[in-house]
Amino acid sequence: MKRVSFFLIIVAFIAVMVGCEQSTPPSHTLIITSAPGGMVTTPGQGNFTYPVGSVVDLIAIPNPSYQFNNWTGDIGAIENVGAATTRITMYNDYSIIANFEAQYEIAAGDRHTVGLMTDGTAVAVGWSGFGQCNVGGWTDILQIAAGAWHTVGVKADGTMVAVGWNISGQCGVSSWEDIIEVAAGDEHTVGLKVNGTTVAAGNGTHGECDVSGWTNMIQIAAGGLHTVGLKSNGTVVAVGANEFGQCNVGNWTDIIQVAAGSQHTVGVKADGTVVAVGINDCGQCDVDDWGNIVQVAAGGYHTVALKVDGTVGAVGADDYSQCDVGSWTDIVQVAAGKLHTAGIKSDGTVDAVGWNSYWQCNVGGWDLD
Repeated sequence: MKRVSFFLIIVAFIAVMVGCEQSTPPSHTLIITSAPGGMVTTPGQGNFTYPVGSVVDLIAIPNPSYQFNNWTGDIGAIENVGAATTRITMYNDYSIIANFEAQYEIAAGDRHTVGLMTDGTAVAVGWSGFGQCNVGGWTDILQIAAGAWHTVGVKADGTMVAVGWNISGQCGVSSWEDIIEVAAGDEHTVGLKVNGTTVAAGNGTHGECDVSGWTNMIQIAAGGLHTVGLKSNGTVVAVGANEFGQCNVGNWTDIIQVAAGSQHTVGVKADGTVVAVGINDCGQCDVDDWGNIVQVAAGGYHTVALKVDGTVGAVGADDYSQCDVGSWTDIVQVAAGKLHTAGIKSDGTVDAVGWNSYWQCNVGGWDLD
């Protein structure tokens, strides 16, 4: 009798286990990747598993010089393939790609200004004592950055070009691959790879090049002697010189864009407000009352902000009128050099104010479209 009872218990246990296995709902895999120019921040990039029928939020964030284009791949279950913020319903296994397209872009260095045209070529004005303005032969460029005295560009194939001062190897980027964004400081260059990791070249005396362990990055910025990275979860990391607290960004959250000046760091929050740390001797960190901001740029001693309505504001040193941007309208991107400010209008023309001893503000004839 005991043997029969034990047998019945075993059979019942197996039946329960089988029933448990059968009650587990089926799941599907979602594979998300991004083309150069941006990153999927929600739910992220990689492989994800969801129960069948799950509705998954999708948010794609373009880099400053890009705009979202569309979703491609298995897009049948995506609500709006042309929207950067949308949803997908998991009826099956899907693989999707977020695509971005380059816009015009402008970058400002110590004494030079660089513009990226929509055809992938570049123009530059200002002092070129180290060849930092020798960008006339560049083609297929997707993004540019201007350091103190050097200029770098990301090509469509993910490789790099660089010209200018190379005393610390800051232009030694020819071997880099899979780059989607670049930033340039005084004597260092930082690159963001398509997998969210970072690389750096140049002077690392203050630790500004110690970025090899960074992951899940969606944007980078390079200051005078420090480097800042924005992670996909909206938090921020920084390395390098910190004598004025310019790297004290560990408590920042909900950030969507960062900028690094000579000795200060600025971040735009998802609600359009702005935070700043670092030296404030000229009021360059007085941004607490700013709102409706979509992009910031940090110069040598000043900070510039682009508002959602296309107008611009600025705080900080104004000894060369680099903050005289109150009359600007219809602006789509701003850049801040050491002592000058530049902005691109929606038609591709460019405005500039500030120090112009080396003609770095002579951009009135530019049309980047």
